[in-house]
Amino acid sequence: MHESVNDPLVGTVVDDRYRVLSRIARGGMSTVYLATDLRLDRNVALKVLYPHLAADRGFLDRFEREAKSAARLSHPHVVGVLDQGFAENLAYLVMEYVPGKTLRELLETRTRLSPRLALALLDAVVDGLAAAHDAGLIHRDVKPENVLLADNGSIKIADFGLARAVSTSTNTGTLVGTVAYLAPELVTGTGADERSDVYSAGIMLYEMLTGVQPFTGTVPIQVAFQHVHSTVPAPSETCPGLAADLDELVQWCTAPDPDNRPVNGRALLGELRHIRTSLTDDQLDFQCPDPGPRTGGEQDGTTGRLPDGSGTPEGAGPDATTALPRPAGATEVMSASARGTADAGTYPTEVISRTGTRTTVFPAGSRGGSGSLPPAGTDGSGGTGGPGGSDEYDPDGEAAQQAAPGGRAERRQARREYKALARRSSRDAHRPEVSLRRGRPRRRGALLAVLAVLLIAAAVFTGWFFGRGPGAVVSVPDVANVSREAAGALLSGEGLKYTTNEIHDEMVAAGLAVGTDPDAPAEVRRYQPVTLLISKGPELFDVPNVVQRTLEAAGENITDAGLSVGAVTEEHSETVDAGKVISQFPAPDTQLRRDSAVNMVVSLGPAPVEVPSVVGKTEDEAVQLLEEAGLTAEVLPDRVNSPDIQDGSVAAQTPASGLADRGSTVTLTVSKGPVMVQVPNVVRQSPDSARAQLEDLGFQVQISELLGGLLGIVQSQDPSGGSMAPEGSVITLRVV
Repeated sequence: MHESVNDPLVGTVVDDRYRVLSRIARGGMSTVYLATDLRLDRNVALKVLYPHLAADRGFLDRFEREAKSAARLSHPHVVGVLDQGFAENLAYLVMEYVPGKTLRELLETRTRLSPRLALALLDAVVDGLAAAHDAGLIHRDVKPENVLLADNGSIKIADFGLARAVSTSTNTGTLVGTVAYLAPELVTGTGADERSDVYSAGIMLYEMLTGVQPFTGTVPIQVAFQHVHSTVPAPSETCPGLAADLDELVQWCTAPDPDNRPVNGRALLGELRHIRTSLTDDQLDFQCPDPGPRTGGEQDGTTGRLPDGSGTPEGAGPDATTALPRPAGATEVMSASARGTADAGTYPTEVISRTGTRTTVFPAGSRGGSGSLPPAGTDGSGGTGGPGGSDEYDPDGEAAQQAAPGGRAERRQARREYKALARRSSRDAHRPEVSLRRGRPRRRGALLAVLAVLLIAAAVFTGWFFGRGPGAVVSVPDVANVSREAAGALLSGEGLKYTTNEIHDEMVAAGLAVGTDPDAPAEVRRYQPVTLLISKGPELFDVPNVVQRTLEAAGENITDAGLSVGAVTEEHSETVDAGKVISQFPAPDTQLRRDSAVNMVVSLGPAPVEVPSVVGKTEDEAVQLLEEAGLTAEVLPDRVNSPDIQDGSVAAQTPASGLADRGSTVTLTVSKGPVMVQVPNVVRQSPDSARAQLEDLGFQVQISELLGGLLGIVQSQDPSGGSMAPEGSVITLRVV
């Protein structure tokens, strides 16, 4: 139902394409609007995320990836994702618009559902989950609010991928989902897989059968605690009289350990359909005392409504019927009393229609008109339908044959008659039946009569043997992903004798059936051997110890062990030589599945060190500093003159600075001091002549004038002429 609210987005056009007509609902992550696709002229559901999610760039990237994955999933029981985008600071998702109600609204009206209707609704939900699981998608938020019951009777599950995108975007421990339906592994944070969706589906089935949720509390954390530390009770504890198979189904789906649940939606779907065909009509139509509706006005617990709002008349019991023409291909879901009045032109409260993989629910009165139903046990076209009006559609009539109460007894009786006939024939074979003498027409007549009887008996036996006996041709049923017991029941139901063989399988959980040999749906005769293949789980391989081995040798060891080389990173190590493995993950002797990755850290050798500058240090000081830094000093034998470095000190080094490998060599050149030059005597020469002579010898000249240097003659010099001075030193001249 659309909400009448003053929403600023109503009436606007999003991304120049989607005109917002009204607000449909608000949830924990988004607001849903009814909008019109202006380009394709159709109504769509526009889910606009809340601003705090739209502001997270990382979340938007993940949201886009999840939307693309969900868009690739096309199934009659999954709400289709049509578009996704970001415009005007709005992150949105465009989905198929499904007018109608949710399973939550149906439960609020009816409180409890009959097992027949509950299993039919769950069949559609699990069928959609199975298709998603086959495509690698996990829902993570299966709940009645996400199950849509359309006005046209179709059943769809919505919001694939959104819960995962939000969970991935929050690293603060935030738990996304409805706590009443969360699997224990989601509460504890150990990760979700297909079995988490199976758990939530089991909780939904419990609520549909009993009208209450298995765990309640005043605050959500109390409910979450019960999911982790308690076991879901059997529905019959709340609703005595429910079939034991329903208790087993709920408790199998809601096992606290994921390894004890159906491995995915496909495995659950097979078991669910097997149970629907094995329950009697009384078990399927069982009605618990209804405590009344949980929310909304006064209800007496007997008036129910379906997705379009129709239902039984006020005050009518659960067996009440309404005139409605039977849709093509529909299978009725009704109580025993309703079926008893089918010939009188009445129609049941609900109709379940399955065409291919599509399951729909047509509420009473939703199609109008009047008409009569075919008698119970017929399919509406003169052919035989399911046994007793079962809600499992069987187009070939094989289910009715298998479920026929006298089938097995008739086969046993036929075998007894055949053995008796064979014994009589064996005795009679020793008696002469033909006289060689002429005459005796009576004996010839008796012989012909016996032969006729034997031929008739042989024809009857042959017909039975190849028609319904051990020689009959049957199709090997598909038993993949069901329990050992359920697989054996399916094979035995076809009259097949089988042996069991356990094999490793990477995809099927231990204890479940992998398939058969020959594979389904091969046609075999009942006496031919069939092998039931049971999974021992994936074959596990020990991780070898590759530490201290070269990368090449480690890779060979890992692949030889049936595993694969994963990520390889490099680190410096003071203890492990370069090119060898420092560590590995997982650790040695851990058991992994075939081709699982083993990551390794490879040594780059010791980390480089900083080269210290030792120029100007004495030779001994320089060598000590380099050795303390982890380097090796090499002193060259030839010394060099240096005007700046005194004799015996380091004049140069190679490398001069920077990083070098630990233990590498630094070359040192030692100074033998500056070059000594004899100073010439320039006294009494002109200043210019004296300067030129001294500078030619490599000295620097500094002139000091006395009395203004009027005479222009060098009076004295320092150092004096004839003495030795370092090349490049300063000679001071006094000029008068």
